[in-house]
Amino acid sequence: MPYAQLGPIAVHLPEHVETNDMLQEQYPRWDIKLIAEKTGIHQRHIAAEGETSSDLAVAAAEKLFAEQGVDRGSIDFVLLCTQTPDYPLPTTSCLIQDRLGLSTRCGALDFNLGCSGYVYGMGLADGLIQSGVAKRILLLTAETYSKYIDRDDRSLRTIFGDAAAATLVTAAEEQSLKGFQFGSDGSGGDMLLVADGGHRPVENAIPPRHRKRWKSRLYMDGPSLIGFTVEAIPRLIEEILEANNLTDSQIHRFLMHQATWKMLDQLRSRMGVEPERLPINLAEVGNTVSCTLPILIDGLRKRGQLGPESVNMLVGFGVGLSWAGCLWRDTFQ
Repeated sequence: MPYAQLGPIAVHLPEHVETNDMLQEQYPRWDIKLIAEKTGIHQRHIAAEGETSSDLAVAAAEKLFAEQGVDRGSIDFVLLCTQTPDYPLPTTSCLIQDRLGLSTRCGALDFNLGCSGYVYGMGLADGLIQSGVAKRILLLTAETYSKYIDRDDRSLRTIFGDAAAATLVTAAEEQSLKGFQFGSDGSGGDMLLVADGGHRPVENAIPPRHRKRWKSRLYMDGPSLIGFTVEAIPRLIEEILEANNLTDSQIHRFLMHQATWKMLDQLRSRMGVEPERLPINLAEVGNTVSCTLPILIDGLRKRGQLGPESVNMLVGFGVGLSWAGCLWRDTFQ
């Protein structure tokens, strides 16, 4: 039986960089130093006006094709994870299929998940490959959360950055991804939401959990999200370990969605994990939602810190509420 192999990754970041120094100059009353201590973020890449998620995704895919010599005719399925699609319809992945010149026999699917989306995407890709539907899948993550954020929003503007990542997922005889577990709790949908833009009247939409302090379309209740994370994610990890007869010490690295430094540091403390086993890598790009995990993996690979001999755990969590985890060995050479 074939299994999904997480292959090469290409990351594309928008050209415009917004640094903390730039924000401090624009907003002298903001305590940028204190914010940076909590978030661990020093700059973000921001999409230009008119630059959309599909633009970023296409650029990441073209970079992947060029760097890895990928025959675009070999791609038989496109999976796009985004919460900032170009249009309500048509499906953005269909537009990407055309822009990339992929075969019209190629499947295309959007799925609207954020911080857990990369692990969900790997699960979908593994299912498509194990069922024999696909052999070479282009998994794309692309987000432009900046479009939802008001420029005066001190809370969100200092956290979220825009990005895209393209991952080639291929069929392999060796099983390097396993132990998938997923979860959701829609009762926490009011912790992170954009209440307008759909077809539910705004007056009947899910209300923010607390008073909305900023004009941004995006609302986030950071403390409640941290509370959810430090409770749900250690439990998820324990369940995956138990189901696969593993112990904590057998996991080389816990590769987590890069939310903020404070959230990840609290997870480290709660789990009793050494810093090097739960890496934090968001200082230069911020929280890029569904793109944080492929960006993290790409950086670790370039530093030679992953390999086939070690078992890692991939974990995503956040908006939805939604979470997912799996075991992974990096068998791509």
